Amino acid sequence: SLADYPGPLAGMLSVMQQEAGEWFLFCPCDTPYIPPDLAARLNHQRKDAPVVWVHDGERDHPTIALVNRAIEPLLLEYLQAGERRVMAFMRLAGGHAVDFSDHKDAFVNVNTPEELARWQEKR
Repeated sequence: SLADYPGPLAGMLSVMQQEAGEWFLFCPCDTPYIPPDLAARLNHQRKDAPVVWVHDGERDHPTIALVNRAIEPLLLEYLQAGERRVMAFMRLAGGHAVDFSDHKDAFVNVNTPEELARWQEKR
């Protein structure tokens, strides 16, 4: 159980503990405009990194990430030590950002029906 380990990293760990597979693509549910080529671009640009995440040209989005199962033990140790900072963990795990500045609006965070309606009008 991960009840004592709140936050996005705990969610990532939980998925890795419950599902088979070598690679996991994580996207927050409040980011509705994820580009269709997200997984392919992250994979193509990852080189040998065990984790890569989106950078929209202005800021990092470490919860939009392609993550290899190999980091699972390090992630568990990090959470058990009381750490929760996503960006710090991604760097600790040897990851790097992938440039998605050509899709900046794709990573907008939408939390209410009103925000969604405003973004739909812009698109």
